[in-house]
Amino acid sequence: MARIASCHCGQLSLSVEGEPALVSACNCTRCQRRSGSAFALTSRWSKNQITGRSGESVTYARKGASGGKVECVFCPQCGSTVSTVPELLPDLIGIPVGCFADPTFPEPKVAAWCDSKLEWVRFPQEVLLLRDQSRPLEAE
Repeated sequence: MARIASCHCGQLSLSVEGEPALVSACNCTRCQRRSGSAFALTSRWSKNQITGRSGESVTYARKGASGGKVECVFCPQCGSTVSTVPELLPDLIGIPVGCFADPTFPEPKVAAWCDSKLEWVRFPQEVLLLRDQSRPLEAE
């Protein structure tokens, strides 16, 4: 299946083929700030699934909650983040799910950094909840 992700103004886009390797929600405060939302919902794609790219972009590198570097690629016109590449997952490109504007997009399988999620956020029971990047959240 071919999909196109684009920024808010449509100037920057990525084309992908197939299904994402992973869809995850990140609740770290850095992703909350980057996305301007309660959490960042991101699809992960192997680099060979990226079939096209158009438009100009700007890259901002920051330190992730795990301590590794995260490169955020965004549109210089509207400011929308269109992809991320965390140092911990160098073979995967992260694309915010909202950039696809597809109501049939696959649901998340994992929610990370739940220690910093907003108290009112609830994920479906089948989503694996992680305390940070890798430690499961113990049942309370």
